[in-house]
Amino acid sequence: MTLTGKQNRHLRSLAHHRKPAVLIGANRVTEGVIKRVDEELEHHELIKVKLLDAEREEVREAEEILVARTNAVRVQIIGHTLVLYRRREKDPEINLPKR
Repeated sequence: MTLTGKQNRHLRSLAHHRKPAVLIGANRVTEGVIKRVDEELEHHELIKVKLLDAEREEVREAEEILVARTNAVRVQIIGHTLVLYRRREKDPEINLPKR
């Protein structure tokens, strides 16, 4: 799934006031982290994931892995924080603007 600029801006505005749903520590992206991100995406659709004490490359690597393994879309990266989105199959709560 790819987002248009309008949809991306809409999701960024929704994510602005949210707190990180998942914190990733020194072990970085493990199977447990992937499972937790997947569960949070199913529950909330739009989440923030924060990497603690990470370098820029580590944030990019984590983003690539999480997007690939959870079928999510990267909305934004701000410092050590990722914003991810995945539309819920049943009863989605976020309505994206039309293209």
